[in-house]
Amino acid sequence: MRTVPAETTARKVLVVDDEENIRLVLQTLLRKHGYEVHVSSSAERALAQLDELSPDFVLADVRMPGMSGIELCGAIRARGGDVSVIVMSAYGSVDLALEAMKAGAYDYVQKPFKQDEVLLVLAKAAEREALRRENRALKEAVRQDRELSELLGESDAIRQVLRLIDKVADYRTTVLIQGESGTGKELVARGLHKRSSRAERPFVAINCGAIPEALMESEMFGHKRGAFTDAHSDKRGIFQEADQGTLFLDEIGELTPPLQVKLLRVLQEGVVRPLGGTKDTAVDVRVVAATVRDLRKEVAAGRFRDDLYYRLNVLQIVVPPLRDRLDDIPLLVEHFLRRNNKRLGTHITGIDATVRKRLLSYGWPGNVRELENLIERASVLADGEVLTLVDIGDRLQASTDALGDVLGSGELSIKKATRVIEDTLIRRALERTRGNRTAAAKLLEISHRALLYKIKDYGVS
Repeated sequence: MRTVPAETTARKVLVVDDEENIRLVLQTLLRKHGYEVHVSSSAERALAQLDELSPDFVLADVRMPGMSGIELCGAIRARGGDVSVIVMSAYGSVDLALEAMKAGAYDYVQKPFKQDEVLLVLAKAAEREALRRENRALKEAVRQDRELSELLGESDAIRQVLRLIDKVADYRTTVLIQGESGTGKELVARGLHKRSSRAERPFVAINCGAIPEALMESEMFGHKRGAFTDAHSDKRGIFQEADQGTLFLDEIGELTPPLQVKLLRVLQEGVVRPLGGTKDTAVDVRVVAATVRDLRKEVAAGRFRDDLYYRLNVLQIVVPPLRDRLDDIPLLVEHFLRRNNKRLGTHITGIDATVRKRLLSYGWPGNVRELENLIERASVLADGEVLTLVDIGDRLQASTDALGDVLGSGELSIKKATRVIEDTLIRRALERTRGNRTAAAKLLEISHRALLYKIKDYGVS
């Protein structure tokens, strides 16, 4: 007799069979061995349930009225999901089972089945899924290492960041990363994770400003089935997903006051309570937060809790803007060109002197991300192997030449120079805020009304 594996963790199985007694037998067997089991009497109903249930495995009969198990396999495969389908076939219909495997099924069992055989096939499927996850994790690790290379540089500013990453990586204490958009704050967070003893555990990232307020609590802490209208099943939150690993909370300044209170509790007590739940769950998570906002000003304005700020700001890393590390641009350009050549099949060997001069004189409101996008676009459009100003286009023209032309001409008029400076700074502020005039006015430290007047006066589009 074959050995049945130890009880399985609560994986979700959807049993699809038109025979009620088969559904009942499998439901009883699998629940006994720790599976969460759902049943369906037809392939059509099972297909409709997939999005709601998100099962790990589907155990389906081959022959059913209406849509067959083979057609169900094909439909699931067409959706591109990760669910493993195991088909069941009666004696004499092995060919049908093999046909189902061609349609996307992972394995099959024969009817009448032995209980041990069903459990073993599911255990094998679970092992395969574990290998898939490990493979994805390895690919993600390679991607993270590649991304971290974009923090390369020889400037004192970036060397200081890299020293801090190495120094604080292995401590569990929270880290607050501050810096402008596009400077590489997530790269710093990944660097902290990769250099820590948690490197083999999950790295989970979430943008606190990208998720609607109504869903944010469920995303962070999870929910229990029935907690709200669409809560059809239990869901783990990101703190549980990141257990024993690192949780990166980007744009932490966007959290609403009620969520700030709940986050503070997690940081203080190390437990989470799912929405609709009655019990706390302990979590071991290293939290790294990031923001483009000045949280001290947010605290002073009453928009951010001071106790949460001090809890987050135990260690602080400030990522410098690209304009403060211009000496690193040649290295970054070389890195982006090499990566683009490999990824896009381009054959760019470098940049000419005029492009280098232009890159070093630009203000880079979009920071490293803007440089990366610029080099990729130029690499794709270039006719030769060396990037020229023709390839770069006029994207850097407005904010590099105007002031230089005024100063280079020997012009001494403060009034004229001021107009050039204001025009340049307004364009930079609008680019950095992606056209948000209210936010741009705050960066420029002028009133919104004054900004609108100047935009009209200078013809800024």
